[in-house]
Formats: sequence, structure tokens, C-alpha cells
Amino acid sequence: MNPKERLEQYTRETEEIIRAYLPLEEGYHETVLKAVNYSMKAGGKRLRPLFMRGVYRLFEKDRQKEREVEPFMAAIEMIHTFSLVHDDLPCMDNGRLRRGKPTTWVEYGYDMAVLAGDALAIYAFETAAKALDVSDRPDRVGRCMGLLAAKAGVNGMIGGQTVDVELAGKPVDEKQLDFIYRLKTGALLEAPMMIGAILGGAQEAQVKAVEQMASYVGQAFQIQDDILDLTSTTEVIGKPVMSDEKNEKITYVSLYGMDQAKKAVRDLSYGAEEILRGLPGNHEFLEYLIDMLITREK
Repeated sequence: MNPKERLEQYTRETEEIIRAYLPLEEGYHETVLKAVNYSMKAGGKRLRPLFMRGVYRLFEKDRQKEREVEPFMAAIEMIHTFSLVHDDLPCMDNGRLRRGKPTTWVEYGYDMAVLAGDALAIYAFETAAKALDVSDRPDRVGRCMGLLAAKAGVNGMIGGQTVDVELAGKPVDEKQLDFIYRLKTGALLEAPMMIGAILGGAQEAQVKAVEQMASYVGQAFQIQDDILDLTSTTEVIGKPVMSDEKNEKITYVSLYGMDQAKKAVRDLSYGAEEILRGLPGNHEFLEYLIDMLITREK
């Protein structure tokens, strides 16, 4: 298989893994369960679980052990989806379209969207804990659960979101923008790649290298998002364009200009690939995944 065909196959497998961990829609509280599943099934590139398993396979060659990474693949996508559900709320970005579909609060109401996001944040850890049932390395699983919480929490993604919200409509300098990007987007790419490395048995120096690689990927991904917000269309990316301008947010493009933003995406992606080449295993698929960040149109 060529890298494109491999991506298509791995994406299908990832989707099956994620859906296997979704809750049943039954009981008096089925409305929130339906809102949870609506949010999770809305689609997306599934980059985070793809990166997680890709990094895991660099270090762990025994495919019989691979079931231990699957709960974390579902969990990271639950955390990511919870952040999007809350991002779209009227009190945040007031988004009405996500991945070409009405956002969760539009479809289920403000109250159920808040609860669905809350539910996903907690259910992610209930799901991750299931790795303990299939792994013979509980110490690694426990460390990864702590890492997932740290990268998603007040000193991770939520911390970045906080600064992003507070500085909307205000001047933002280079250090503040870097902080927002590293935490708001970078942390949720660092978590899956580091989890893949830790579960796979990477050495500490390798885990640190993976964290840096993921940080570069996260920054490149966010800057490319900024570019697409100005250059793409709602039909292509599945959500409203010019949203950063509407919400009075300073972005890499508005701070440095379009040419410098495109150069930054290339440089960061190449930096990530350089670190990747210093890691063991076959790098072809992960290099292809990183390259997609430069060329993606949605």
C-alpha cells in the first residue's frame, strides 16, 4: 500500500475503534448520550489517534499488545471533541457549523451541549482506564492517564483556551500568541504522541523528542488553520470562515503576514520530520501525515 491508501485504511480502523467505545443511547438520560454520540460521529481527520498509534508502532513491534493503546485512541478523540463542543457555544466562539453539520448546541440546545462536553471530558478517562484490562504494564497506563489529564487541563489545553478567550479583541504579542498555540492546540497533539511513545516502551530521551516533535506539529497545524480561515470557504472546511476576525482574535497571520505564516508551517513541519528521522522504526506513514499539514485544504 502507498501512504495514501494506508492513511485511508488506518482512518477506517481508527473510526471503528472509537465507535466501539461510545456509550449506548438508552435510559432516562439518553438525550445527553445522543448529544455525545452526535458530537463524536460528526467526522474529522482523527489525526490525534492516528498519530498515537503511529508513534506506538515505532517502539512496540508486538501487535498482540496493541489493544492497550486503543482505549487511549478513543479517549483522546473524546477530549478533543469535548473542547470543540464547548468552543462552539454562544459564550465562546458562537459557532453554528462544524464539519459541515450543525454544532451540538444548535442541534441539542445550549444546556445539552454543555452537559455533552462535560460528559465527554469525564468519559474519556473512564475509557482510558479500560487499558488496564488489556495491558500487562499498568505503570505505563497510569502514567499515560496522568499525562492525558495534564495536557488537557488547566496547564494544558484549557489554560491555552483561557488566555485565548481573555485576550479576544485585545493586543496580543508574540509570547502570548506562542503560549496560546502551544497549550490550546499543541498540548492535545503532544498528549497522543507521548502516550504512544510511553505505552510503546520509549526511553525518556525519546519521549522528550516525541514531545518536541508534537509541539512543532501542533504549531504548524494551528497556523495552517489560521491560513485556511482566511483563504478557504465554508463549503470546503465545513465551518464558517473569517471566524477569527469576527471574534476579534489575533492570529499568526494577522501578526506576521500570510507569507511568513506559510513559511512557518513549512519550517515547523520539516523540524518535526527531522526529529522523527532520529527515532526508531518505519517513519513513512508519520512523515506522510505530517506532510498533510502543509498541503491540507480543510
